[in-house]
Amino acid sequence: MTNTTPTTDPEQPKMGKLLITRHCESEWNLLGKWTGTTDVHLSENGFKQAGLLGEALKDIRIDYAFASLQMRTLETLEGILDGAGQTEVPYQRSADINERDYGDYTGMNKWEVRDKVGEAEFNSIRRDWDHAIPNGETLKMVYERALPFYNEVILPKLRAGHTVLLVAHGNSIRALIKYMEVISDEDIAGVEMPFGTIIEYVVSEDGGKMVQRNDITIDITPPHA
Repeated sequence: MTNTTPTTDPEQPKMGKLLITRHCESEWNLLGKWTGTTDVHLSENGFKQAGLLGEALKDIRIDYAFASLQMRTLETLEGILDGAGQTEVPYQRSADINERDYGDYTGMNKWEVRDKVGEAEFNSIRRDWDHAIPNGETLKMVYERALPFYNEVILPKLRAGHTVLLVAHGNSIRALIKYMEVISDEDIAGVEMPFGTIIEYVVSEDGGKMVQRNDITIDITPPHA
């Protein structure tokens, strides 16, 4: 009788974990300004938050890390690795996971803009999938640059069994969540990446879609951003 029970290849690594977090509070988050691609530093509180996120990852071995080209993600990444006691982790930076370019709104106070344009338009600017803003990017445009980076750079490392830490921005993370969690163009408006949270994903080997999700959170007061 032939045994048709599938066997596990001991040389085939299990899928690694993907850890995604948003940069911690920046100087412009504190001021309520639309930052976009402007390079600003973390606030004093933001540096403390990065260390706390790192402490939450002390028991998880990180193999590789990625950050955007913006200083606030690099400072967050360095704070996390220091807090986790894993400063030796190799990392790379890429413009593909930069924050959305807010065009003419960059540097403006969000809440003053809301008062000018009204709540509905304000929410569309911030959250909608393909809502144009003057001289800036839509979330769809962010998706179109972030997704190839995920598929071509991050996913191969996960397939090799590595644990990867990605430190990015509210919108570049929302773009990846849309893909991994198969969220519709309409429903992505209701998705936000909160501060002080690390999303721990296990994804499928073939398409890199979510198989399992676990949220790791720290006790902070998020900025009004």
